[in-house]
Amino acid sequence: MDANQAMDVNQTIVKILEDVGVDHVFGGSGQVNASMLLSLRDSEKIKTVIVRNEQAASFMACGYAMFSDKPGVCFATGGPGAFNLLSGMAVAYSDSLPVIAITGYTSRNQRGKGALNEATGLNRTPDSHLMFSATTKKSYIIEEANDTCSIMEEALNLAFEGRPGPVHIHIPKDVTVAKVTNYRPVTLSVKAVLPSPQQVEQAAALLADAINGRKNVMAVIGYGSIRSHAQKELLTLINDFKIPFSQTMDAKGYLPENHPLCLGVYGTSGDPSANDFFARAEVVLAIGNSFAQNATFAFKPDLFEGKKLIHVNIDANEIDKVYKADAGIVSDAKPALSMLTEKLRELNPAVLEPDLPKGKFHDSKPVLSGDKIFPGDLVRILSDNLPDNAIVMGDAGSHMLWLNCYLKLERNQRYHNPGTFGPMASHTNGAIGVKCAHPDKVVISGSGDGCYLMAGFELLTAVQYDIPVIWIIFNNGEFNVIKKFLLSLYNDHAFMQFKNPDFVKYAEACGADGYKVTRIGELQPALEQAMAKNKPCLIDVEVDPDTYPPFSLGRV
Repeated sequence: MDANQAMDVNQTIVKILEDVGVDHVFGGSGQVNASMLLSLRDSEKIKTVIVRNEQAASFMACGYAMFSDKPGVCFATGGPGAFNLLSGMAVAYSDSLPVIAITGYTSRNQRGKGALNEATGLNRTPDSHLMFSATTKKSYIIEEANDTCSIMEEALNLAFEGRPGPVHIHIPKDVTVAKVTNYRPVTLSVKAVLPSPQQVEQAAALLADAINGRKNVMAVIGYGSIRSHAQKELLTLINDFKIPFSQTMDAKGYLPENHPLCLGVYGTSGDPSANDFFARAEVVLAIGNSFAQNATFAFKPDLFEGKKLIHVNIDANEIDKVYKADAGIVSDAKPALSMLTEKLRELNPAVLEPDLPKGKFHDSKPVLSGDKIFPGDLVRILSDNLPDNAIVMGDAGSHMLWLNCYLKLERNQRYHNPGTFGPMASHTNGAIGVKCAHPDKVVISGSGDGCYLMAGFELLTAVQYDIPVIWIIFNNGEFNVIKKFLLSLYNDHAFMQFKNPDFVKYAEACGADGYKVTRIGELQPALEQAMAKNKPCLIDVEVDPDTYPPFSLGRV
């Protein structure tokens, strides 16, 4: 539609999303938001993906935003449809993902009367505004059509401002079709969070003293470095001063894991090499991470005893939240690293000559025996056949840990786990959003059978919209990591096993390709065929249920 003509609120929102570069949105249909579907249908720039359950739309929006500079967008009708988005909002909020959720709302003249899907908080109706306010950076209600551009502009900027995160917009049913008479293009003016020179100087002095004193210095790289596009700056700092580094689960592969200074992943399921070096490190430079439970052995209280901590994070609240920093830098990772490297060069410390331990899981000897497949061998074969720039999404469960341990990412590949909120099925569905944002990359979801059964019906969505994700199911017929948890604490377990369908027949019934793998030698041909077909595929791999990934339970 010509922007000079009066558009309604639906058309205005679609136009704004087009203008900021959004090319996919994810949502469900319903009475309160039905009119928006017509505006989306008429868009020539946005592909609309209608899901089977709105929760999947929220996870897809997270995936779309995860490795891109575009906002993930999901939408739903008011009330029950909107509430189905809350899990994805919680993921985006805890994992710093710029997501816009748009949901219906009751018309003003019907509020408090018990209208269909009402969630205003009036007269014993649930309060969606309060619920979304608690799981996003801000929740808005567009009460007047001419507020649309201003609210959309503020919401989009807020999603990216500082530490990224989700925002939410209610649109009352009667407002959706009201005319916007003051349309204007929105302006995105997100400014980088820059460090103070004093903070950089303090950190540089601490680092320089440690390097000159031949102390063990280590960098721990987190997902904030990815969001900040700090790869070049990281490599410059690490290479110039020979600083060994590890990466968190959701930054795994950001710097190539065959780099001579790479120690692997540190933490509860970390590589022995990374954990060994951390134990004797005297100075730790943490960049863009928040010291999650899995990265700190369940918040081990004495983790930094006898060490100096330099913490770089875009969110001031993260500094000192878990561990007291000796030098904190509140900043985007990219400018902080650039300034830190420049200051270190001025101080001209000696170059480190670190003695690096060996012991990365993916370099250990394959098992390749037993009645069922060793999950680590499954992941090794995936690593060996993973194309350049591929993205692997590990859903919540033991398979996430096997992927973390045994994937070897060397060619600009990425791995991501469900983060601190950690819902099952988030990445089973989030992989669809990742593929929409990166159609030129191979996207693989590593899903447990438990995760897949929660959300695998979205395979129909991938088939309908021709979104060629490959799902690898780690099939052990149980909630494996929870069973291990119970066995370790009580030497007993309950309600851990379940029955699975024939996943190959299910895939074929949905219109996808399915492969059954019962022997390790069958996996590589299945992977090669799935990647060559460039269509939604499901690979069902029977893995050993009595083998558990390396992890420390830590404190209960």
